[in-house]
This record gives sequence, C-alpha cells and structure tokens, in this order.
Amino acid sequence: MELESYIVGFTDGEGCFSVSFSKRNKMKMGIEVRPSFSVSQHLRNKKILRRFRRFFKCGSIRFSRRDQTYKYEVRSTSELVDKVIPHFKKYPLQTSKAQSFRKLCEICRIIQQGNHLSPKGMKKVILLSEEVNKTGLKKYDRKKLLKLIAR
Repeated sequence: MELESYIVGFTDGEGCFSVSFSKRNKMKMGIEVRPSFSVSQHLRNKKILRRFRRFFKCGSIRFSRRDQTYKYEVRSTSELVDKVIPHFKKYPLQTSKAQSFRKLCEICRIIQQGNHLSPKGMKKVILLSEEVNKTGLKKYDRKKLLKLIAR
C-alpha cells in the first residue's frame, strides 16, 4: 500500500490529466481526441518517472523541449482504462485533480463505447474536456472544436 499511496500523493502534487484535440480530416468527426495522464520532472528526478512506468506497466518517458522537463505519459485510451484509472479509483486523489480525473474517466468511457464518433458524443467530449486541466494550454478552444463537428 505504501507505493500506491506514494503514486497518488505524487500525482496530486505533480501529475496532470488532460485531453488534447487535433484536426484530422481522415477521422470521422474531423477531430482526433487524446486523453492522457502525465507527470513532469527535471532530469535530476527522472528516476521517479521510471518508477511510474514500472508501476503502471505502460506509458513512455520523453523529453519536452517546451519546458525542458522529462514527462511520463500514458496516452493510450485502453491503457488509461485498464491500468491508470483503476488505480486512482482504488486510491483516490485528494486535490482538485480528483475532478479532472472524474471527467477524464467519463471521456475515456465515451471513447471506448465509440460514442465520440457521433456529433452528439464528440460534443459531450469537448464540453467535458473543459473541466479537465482547466489551467493547461489549449490548442483549440471549445468554440472552434464545436464548429468543426458542426460542418
């Protein structure tokens, strides 16, 4: 239980749940939606990111030129659903990240059911995404995304 609690506490302080969107003409809705879980650290703390990867048995570590940190990321919806989400449901987050996590869970459920492939489902994903990582940078604002699916 010690490591499980450590993972939760570290995530409460340093973790991030987010949803990104990309324009993809080949996608049915013209938008690709990518939920993710990440933890960022300076090089001197990179070993903790390896510990996250070993613990969850998924994800990858990459260097981010944007902020000069290393990031542990899980971007696969199936890995989020099968490995990350069950952990945080069993060992709940204690900060405002708990709300972002709950919204991410809803988004992953919509994606797994294939409902994001309809205008109604994608609209719900877009609206829910506004509640995930509220302070993060957004490439597309909600109005632009909603316009894309209305075409």
